[in-house]
Amino acid sequence: MGKKRIIKKIGHDLAGSGKKTTKKAARRKLEIGVLYVRATYNNTIVMLTDPEGKAISQASSGGIGFKGSKKGTPFAASKVGELMANQGLEMGLKEAAVIIRGVGPGRESAVRAFASNGIAISSIQDQTPIPFNGPKAKKPRRN
Repeated sequence: MGKKRIIKKIGHDLAGSGKKTTKKAARRKLEIGVLYVRATYNNTIVMLTDPEGKAISQASSGGIGFKGSKKGTPFAASKVGELMANQGLEMGLKEAAVIIRGVGPGRESAVRAFASNGIAISSIQDQTPIPFNGPKAKKPRRN
């Protein structure tokens, strides 16, 4: 097991010689942003970026606390959309363009929850990747 260490305080703070903890650095102010929604069958991932594409915040239904098959549900996606809208409102976000990828059940509900919190949606694009060549054909049968 090993020996247990006992730390005794001797008149001063051992953690950091009297340093005060400060708040996190002020978040960026952002009025226009881009919301990326990646909806798979197993999870929904939502990311908020500035117009240049630099990521500001990101959340997923697994990161919120949903586990297993509940991560892919529309309810979990709506909770992720609400969380991203709240984070956007803290930064002063007023308008967002939405880009959706994937075919999961959380596509629509994440966008609806995001919009219901008072952020205007300027455009919605569907950039779901579509295979143009299909899967590889089977080898021909040998006789």
